Amino acid sequence: MDEKTDQRDAKPGRIGTTYWLIATVVRAANRVFARREWQGGHHLPMAGGYITVINHNSYVDAFAYGHFQYDSGKPPHFFVKASLFKVPVLGAALRATGQIPVERRSTRAADSLRAAYEAVRSGECVAIYPEGTLTRDPELWPGPPKTGAARLALMTRAPVIPVAQWGAHELVPPYARGGRRVRLRPRPTLVVHAGPPVDLSDLYDAGLTVPVLREASSRIMDAVVTLLEDIRGEKRPSGYGP
Repeated sequence: MDEKTDQRDAKPGRIGTTYWLIATVVRAANRVFARREWQGGHHLPMAGGYITVINHNSYVDAFAYGHFQYDSGKPPHFFVKASLFKVPVLGAALRATGQIPVERRSTRAADSLRAAYEAVRSGECVAIYPEGTLTRDPELWPGPPKTGAARLALMTRAPVIPVAQWGAHELVPPYARGGRRVRLRPRPTLVVHAGPPVDLSDLYDAGLTVPVLREASSRIMDAVVTLLEDIRGEKRPSGYGP
């Protein structure tokens, strides 16, 4: 079989026409160019807002994870470079689908966190790459996490669902492994596994200090890497630590 999934029956939420059209195209493309293996969909909360944290190893892995997440009935809202919102057509699509603009290293950087906070509090799913960028690791293990996901998690106290994905890098390898060159053969399997929520409850009242944010970030990334170990069938390198 080309597909293996354990997604629950989707219970559509507030999905706009633009999001539906884009998702329809992406899902069709994924089915044509790749096989799918979805697991852990039962860990995605049925009600209320939550945060998903995902490893990042391809320019197109958002389409694999996005397909998985969309099938749950609650589409993801990603952090996206603010400059992309100025691109004709693309910017309109990003705004229509509720993506969150990020202005790194500027006085407006906090606006994205505020928007993400409001989205989670209003019952949406906010998807975050804890690394903040494509991994630079030669074996594609996740790099060190930034503290944004931890900060949002402790501010909202919403469930944090770790998600590991693998296979999109075979379609479009990152950086020096082929750049953005597309590889359509052999047909890869897009694997996306979600795990149980990361327990951060003991940190809720500890304050948003640097040590607390680092501890929360470490727990979050460790949960993602543990799932990735299962997908890859191998342990993280000796001495590896997020």
